Amino acid sequence: HRSKVIALDTSVVVNQFRAATPTLSPLTGLFFRTLTFLEHGIKPVFVLDGRPPVEKSAVLKRRAEAAGWSNFNPTAKLLEELHISQKELVDLCILLGCDYCDKLRGLGPKRALTLIQTHRTIENVVLNINRETHPVPESWKYQEARNVFLEAPQTQVPELTWMEPDEEALVKILCHLKHHREGRIRHRMKMFRESRESRREKREQQNAAGCHRQTRLGEFFMVTRKRSQVTRRSRQGKVKLQHKLLSLKLER
Repeated sequence: HRSKVIALDTSVVVNQFRAATPTLSPLTGLFFRTLTFLEHGIKPVFVLDGRPPVEKSAVLKRRAEAAGWSNFNPTAKLLEELHISQKELVDLCILLGCDYCDKLRGLGPKRALTLIQTHRTIENVVLNINRETHPVPESWKYQEARNVFLEAPQTQVPELTWMEPDEEALVKILCHLKHHREGRIRHRMKMFRESRESRREKREQQNAAGCHRQTRLGEFFMVTRKRSQVTRRSRQGKVKLQHKLLSLKLER
C-alpha cells in the first residue's frame, strides 16, 4: 500500500482501540496509527458517518453507541442466486428487521425470502400472510425505510489535501485536553520526523546511484523486535518472579 490513499471507517477503528485499551482515549491509537501510515508513505482518509436519518432515531435511543449505517450495495451475484431484484432485496431486509423501522414478527430468513420471491413486494406480502401469527406493526414506516435504502442522499467527494502534522496542536489536544503524557507524544513525533528524513535520504542516495531495485517482500513487514529478545525478557521476568516468591516463602 506504499504511496496509496486508503479510506478507513472511523467508527470501526475507534471501536477497535476502545476494545483493546478501554482505559485510554481512542485518539491516542489514532495518533500512533496515523504516524505509522505516513512513515510508510500511506495517506489515510478517515471516513465519518453522516447525520443519521430520522427513521433511525428509535434505534439510536436503544443503542448506547450507534455504529452508523453502511451503504447498501448488494452484488449482482447475490441477487442472481436469490432470484430477486435490488428493490426486492431491500424489502426482504425490511421484513427481517433494519435500523429504520419495526419488522414483521414471526418471520425467519427462509420464510421471508420465500414470501418475497412469491409476492415481490411488502405490500403483496402483507396481503398474503396470517395477521395473527405475523402481526403488522402499528404505523409501520416501511415505505420511509425503503426510501432511505433506495434514495440515499449522495454527498460530493471533497478535495483531499495532506499537510505536515502540527505538533503543537497535537500536544494541545492530546496532552492539555485529554491529559496524555506530553513527553510520549513529542518523542513519537521526533521518531516520525527522523524516520521520514532517513527514508528521504535513502531514496535520494538510491536515485543518485541509479538504483531502482524492486522492493523485497521482507521489507513490507519490518521487524521491530526480534523474537529472541522478547523470549529472553520473558524468561528474565519469570526468573525474577520465582525469586521473589521464594524469598516470601523463606520470610514466612
